[in-house]
Amino acid sequence: MKGEINLKSKVYFSKKISSKTLLDLYETVGKELKGKIAIKVHSGEEGNKNYLKPIFYKDIITYLGGTVVECNTAYEGQRNTTEKHRQLLNNHGWSKYYDVDLLDAEGPDLELEIPNGKVIKKNYLGKNIINYDSMLVLSHFKGHPMGGYGGALKQLSIGVASSKGKCYIHSAGKILNQKELWDNLAPQEKFLESMADAASSVIKYFRGNIVYINVMANISVDCDCCAKAEDPCMKDIGVLASTDPVAIDKACIDLVYNSNDEGKSHFIERVESRKGLHTIESSKELGFGTTDYELIEIN
Repeated sequence: MKGEINLKSKVYFSKKISSKTLLDLYETVGKELKGKIAIKVHSGEEGNKNYLKPIFYKDIITYLGGTVVECNTAYEGQRNTTEKHRQLLNNHGWSKYYDVDLLDAEGPDLELEIPNGKVIKKNYLGKNIINYDSMLVLSHFKGHPMGGYGGALKQLSIGVASSKGKCYIHSAGKILNQKELWDNLAPQEKFLESMADAASSVIKYFRGNIVYINVMANISVDCDCCAKAEDPCMKDIGVLASTDPVAIDKACIDLVYNSNDEGKSHFIERVESRKGLHTIESSKELGFGTTDYELIEIN
């Protein structure tokens, strides 16, 4: 119909998986990240074999001149204290190739209000986030033992939250310390809704100056946070980029469901058994993204 407004979010997709592809898709998205740029990655737990290695991101990080950022975890491992996490960042090569900032290396955290939060009304980020004007969220799309899947929305919420913030999200606003967390985990839907709430606060903080890239490679049912993760159950699919975190995650999920890969049933079981799609649904309800998207394939 003439004059009709297309409200679909654009999600760009390439079957090519390379460092150059990430940069090409970023340029295709057409949103220039300005000022000091935070580049959110997953550093990969010690022992994990599926995480995307630092050199894979070389082209886009070099082009943007950004700083790789991470936060400490809320569970036992090699990333739950500043000292151990910095050592791992060095061991995995992140510090070798890039400027790296562990956002919650020192307190106090940056506290963000979430007045329209469905479950939590506050979010706690590593305080160093205040040093950045925009953010590139680089997500390795895969399964997750707690969230069902991990993509852009998880990076925006659990990924950017400080160690205390992670506890707060996982407990739906009850706990701020690691020692009490595992006895106070929230019911699954409340946890996923808390992730959506937290993600909304980060988007508001950056005033939308964020670009998202999801890499569908090494697709295991387990997260890069698992020291011993299952081997990938599906073949690599490609790389996606967008300015809409809800749309890009939904597009990844749809690519899995619509694939002919025999391993997809294992991945789908992980997502559905953890009600993973509820994070996408809750984020859509909060209004910072849409599941109505246009997938534009780039050769």
